[in-house]
Amino acid sequence: MPETTKRPTSHERRTAPEAALPSDALGRPVHDLRVSLTDRCNLRCTYCMPAEVFGNDHAFLRKEELISLTELDRIIGAFVRCGVRKLRITGGEPLLRPGVVKFLERLRKFELLEDVAMTTNGLLLPSFAQRLAEAGLRRVTVSLDALDPAVFGAMNGRGKHPDLVLAGIAAALAAGLGVKVNMVVQRGMNDSQILPMARHFKESGITLRFIEFMDVGNVNGWRPESVVGGRDILNLIGSEMPFEPVSPAYRGEVAGRFRYLDDQVEFGIITSVTSPFCGDCTRARLSADGRLFTCLFATQGHDLLGEIRARNPDDEELYGMIAGLWRARSDRYSELRALSASGEGPPKVEMSFIGG
Repeated sequence: MPETTKRPTSHERRTAPEAALPSDALGRPVHDLRVSLTDRCNLRCTYCMPAEVFGNDHAFLRKEELISLTELDRIIGAFVRCGVRKLRITGGEPLLRPGVVKFLERLRKFELLEDVAMTTNGLLLPSFAQRLAEAGLRRVTVSLDALDPAVFGAMNGRGKHPDLVLAGIAAALAAGLGVKVNMVVQRGMNDSQILPMARHFKESGITLRFIEFMDVGNVNGWRPESVVGGRDILNLIGSEMPFEPVSPAYRGEVAGRFRYLDDQVEFGIITSVTSPFCGDCTRARLSADGRLFTCLFATQGHDLLGEIRARNPDDEELYGMIAGLWRARSDRYSELRALSASGEGPPKVEMSFIGG
């Protein structure tokens, strides 16, 4: 009788050696998946969804265009088989997506996921934090770009007071969630807030990450002279609060890590512009309409949702499709930025559409 090929059991797939997992054309595995639940947001931050572009007449995705939470389950399952161990829920503002708590509860079935986190502007955390923690969320990253009300109000495009975000952070901590804070630094906009933010979160014992203003998308008015480089941020902090470097926790960690000498509180710097880290990038991104982007600066995505709805592939086919797309990946935009900084080339996807 002809020999038959034994299909691996689910246990065998879960325990497959790392060497068997797909790597891209530059030898990078896929370890992190960012899933956008919605393209909508309740803020209009100048570097992400500027109000003059995303005004009242902007056409957001219709309900039927959004990937369903059941469809998301299938795609996440395929990515976990490919090696994803860290999952981050993003938006727009993810807490605006109906069913987000139930979606998080369902993620518990993916036993190999080591970390499930969410990026949020924090405004809705007072009413959501406890439910998110009970659903299995482990930590949140909250965006806050200034403590000065005038500066923050101008940057968020809605005049919101920073105290609203600080209340969200307090609610997350009270619910037992881990918290990190992200600050996008723009020269002439909020660079005066670097030290006040560093002092505040050092005293609070919360990790603050400074992010260089990046040329994501096409509408945020990015210019090289608007970037405050990571080295300048470190020099400014070090002039008042001595610190030392901390070793990366894993391959592909995007933030350079540091800790203050007197209390060991950590902070981080993300230097996509002045010191790119493409060589170790292990991230994939899924937009709210089910398109796979293999780079934050991508010009187009692969329509996974369209293929699922048109062909209804089984789980094995879906896994093979995603593994094949990752193996073909060769993105390294930040390392090649100098070649495209003139503005030539096709438009890039907007940050509000696929998260940061």
